[in-house]
Amino acid sequence: MAGIVKTDDVLGGKARIAGRRISVFQIGEMYTRTSYSAEEIADQLDCSLAEVHAALAYYYEHPDEMDAVAERRDAFTEELAERSRVPEELSR
Repeated sequence: MAGIVKTDDVLGGKARIAGRRISVFQIGEMYTRTSYSAEEIADQLDCSLAEVHAALAYYYEHPDEMDAVAERRDAFTEELAERSRVPEELSR
């Protein structure tokens, strides 16, 4: 049976499928933001349909946790964008 675990030293402590480096958030985002079915996600990530369903159940049962993960991702993306901007004096 598929289980969801969190360990500090894997994926920064994010909820993930036991024995794998596939986060619940990754599966939830694939399911909600694309047209992928649970079966297609399982195929694409090389995991079982039961694992995908366990991850989706966790994703929907823990909306505050998933929102916090999304906020950290967005802040990190913003930070990277800021760091990668070419200084104005070099862009002339």
